[in-house]
Amino acid sequence: MSVDVRTVAESEFPDWLRALATGFLRPPVVPPHEAAERLPHMGLPRVRGAFDDGRCVATYRSFAQELTVPGGARVPASAVSNVTVSPTHRRRGLLGRMMGPDLAEAKERGDVLSTLIAAEYPIYGRYGFGPATSITEWEIDVPRAGLDARWAGPGDGGRIDLVDGADVRKLGPELHERFRARQHGAVDRSERWWQLNTGRVVTSVEPWTEPFYAVYRSARGEVEGLLVYRADEKWGDAKQPLNTATVRDLIAVSPAAERALWHFVCAVDWITTVRSGYRAGDDLLPLLLPDPRAARVVTQADFLWVRLLDVARALEARTYAVPGSLVLDVRDAAGLAGGRFRLDASAQGAVCAPSAEPPGLTLGVGELGSLYLGEESAVRLVALGRAEEGAAGAAAVADALFRTSRRPWCPDVF
Repeated sequence: MSVDVRTVAESEFPDWLRALATGFLRPPVVPPHEAAERLPHMGLPRVRGAFDDGRCVATYRSFAQELTVPGGARVPASAVSNVTVSPTHRRRGLLGRMMGPDLAEAKERGDVLSTLIAAEYPIYGRYGFGPATSITEWEIDVPRAGLDARWAGPGDGGRIDLVDGADVRKLGPELHERFRARQHGAVDRSERWWQLNTGRVVTSVEPWTEPFYAVYRSARGEVEGLLVYRADEKWGDAKQPLNTATVRDLIAVSPAAERALWHFVCAVDWITTVRSGYRAGDDLLPLLLPDPRAARVVTQADFLWVRLLDVARALEARTYAVPGSLVLDVRDAAGLAGGRFRLDASAQGAVCAPSAEPPGLTLGVGELGSLYLGEESAVRLVALGRAEEGAAGAAAVADALFRTSRRPWCPDVF
């Protein structure tokens, strides 16, 4: 019997959740109340599954998202999540059969691109995705950092206050809107995101542990930063506290807020180690410490992947570092976004349209996704054999246009 790939009916949702748990190596038993609590928030028309003799053996879901691009514009995206294939059905093309129709529908809806966070690197390039942001995680040896142990708060007239989840639900969404307006690579956070991440809604999927919340207020009283962290309890010999604070979230809309919140968490009594959580590769954190070597890199990896669905709209949505023109020949095996395009960028904006001119740069749609937010270098792609110059110096022109002064960063897993 052939495997049937289709959108999931409400009656099939519990079995889809079981297959999802199987794929993520979780216990493959889903309590009825879990299915009931998750169903209203899944958007079944965009939930797909593969079924073999009535049993779900692969899972896939997409949902609406906004992505901030260089310059601050927000483009509509189709975010891909919950992708699994059961170990009994690997290498049968099931992911392609789920993803292909979903990407086609996203393009038809008018989504400019699709996004995902890849658990495994080799999979998604086949479908036109390219790694568009990266993350770095640091571990800070607090005693070595050189901060004054008697730190008593910001010296700029601002203040830090501990708050609770209810306060964060009031203050956080507006702060995040200001943050993502200036941080390319950031995505939107829904009301449910804030409920789940402040304990207002607790699901059976993951036990909830209340974190500590701190906000930075400027001298004018404006909230400019939010810190969320948890701390363990560890004691050394002679009852010496050796606790680790793990940062779950830190967003700021001013350098003063960023500095103050990092210094605050490093000054909490009994904390001897701080784990930064996933930050941009060029995060200020190490250089905010008197001894930057106290911050040791423990994780460095690709993070947000981008798949362009409408090249012209995507390239017109962002701004560029310098004025210039470039003809791109974009290869797309799926036939969704390929073609030859001329990009003309200026201080007044960008125009991108189909072109018959000889290409300056030929590359796959995944490689263009890697360039899109400013993370990757066209010169590097040419050196790697993943892009080809049709005109001498075209890759350098692409870098001058696409690269950004700060690297893109997506703080959120989805």
